[in-house]
Amino acid sequence: MTVTVRFAPSPTGNIHIGNARTALFNWLFALKNRGRFIQRFDDTDTARSTQEFANAILYDLHWLGIFPDVVEYQSKRFDVYDAALERLKAEGKVYACYETPEELDLKRKIRRTRGLPPVYGRDALKLTAAQKAAFEAEGRKPHWRFLLPNFGADPLEPQRTEVTWKDMMRGDETVDLASLSDPILRREDGSYLYTFPSVVDDIDFGITHVIRGDDHVTNTGVQIALFRALGAEPPAFGHHNLLTTVTGEGLSKRSGALSVASLRDSGIEPMAVASLAVLVGTAENVSAMKSLAELAEHFEPSQISKSPSKFDPAELTTLNRALIHAMSFEQVRERLAALGIAGDEAEGFWNAVRGNLDRLSDAVLWWRILKEGRIHEPHLTDEDREFLVRSFDLLPEEPWNGSTWKSWTEAIKEATGRKGKALFMPIRLALTGLSSGPELADLLPLLGREGTLARRP
Repeated sequence: MTVTVRFAPSPTGNIHIGNARTALFNWLFALKNRGRFIQRFDDTDTARSTQEFANAILYDLHWLGIFPDVVEYQSKRFDVYDAALERLKAEGKVYACYETPEELDLKRKIRRTRGLPPVYGRDALKLTAAQKAAFEAEGRKPHWRFLLPNFGADPLEPQRTEVTWKDMMRGDETVDLASLSDPILRREDGSYLYTFPSVVDDIDFGITHVIRGDDHVTNTGVQIALFRALGAEPPAFGHHNLLTTVTGEGLSKRSGALSVASLRDSGIEPMAVASLAVLVGTAENVSAMKSLAELAEHFEPSQISKSPSKFDPAELTTLNRALIHAMSFEQVRERLAALGIAGDEAEGFWNAVRGNLDRLSDAVLWWRILKEGRIHEPHLTDEDREFLVRSFDLLPEEPWNGSTWKSWTEAIKEATGRKGKALFMPIRLALTGLSSGPELADLLPLLGREGTLARRP
């Protein structure tokens, strides 16, 4: 049996870091088990779903390093769902209901006032053929509910019926079907709710493992019953904890909070996003992984916490910095060229500045400083200006190399008596206009003697 997983967002907005967490969990599980990854778009809500969002989600996944084996759209499979529903009708496992949303809301309120859970009472099962005909004569169209197998001889007398499974992440889980309303599978307008198409697709696509957020735990009890009603063995289920913002708020595609697109646009590396999205809220220390293959070695479903995990964007900067600092010139050559950083000096420049970058795009600032001069005029005391005049008089002759800085500063120290910060800070300000940055020993050969003298105060 080939391990087969799926990631199934609705294309109604950009995916955020929480969605990416689910996608990555599925991808890493397939990677570890040499399985297949199916990208399914749950776009039965045709009014809100768009191809533009679907394309954006695929782009985000590709950026993260996820490349689906198959891409499927639920909107193209309504005939399959219709056929499956007709089968359940014929077997008496679904039933027609005619209540309006207002009538259903009133029934829930009445049950609450009586201290009862707001569970649908299966009133539609009591309707006679004449009553149904009268409703349809009024122009009402039925919605269809799945008759949960939570009763003995009489469906109007539900009894405790436990559905259990060994969750990949949460361990033993139990849902009592008697505590739930019969789920609506198809609305009166013919559209389907999430529950039914998802099960039909999982059967048709041979899904072996369903990995998703723990907000679906209760749904799983219903879906296991649906799998069995359709004559199929349920897949294995795993429900991971959800991510929240640092203030504890849930993430939303509509709000755009921490969307993958916004993180990419801000210059965050894909492996910084993947590392934090996967490792936060697990037994593993959060650290920057260089590849998804390496990350897969640290992914263990059973080690994921059951409690929600807070996602702090500040941690992304730390991870991003670690990844940038470890990148070789060959890894970034093309990206640097796209930023206008190219030529014989590019490799030496990268090796000199990468240790001071939070994002790759930060290299542009240092390239400008190297090529155009300092971008800020330094604030120097008269004493420092006098010191710099004497220092620049002591510049060694070319050729310059990695030892030039040491030779120059030793001569300055001997001539002026200055040392430490009092020596190098005025020089750094004169050369770059900034009080911190790459090692001057690395920058000096790139500037050359002529370029250095051009920055003499």
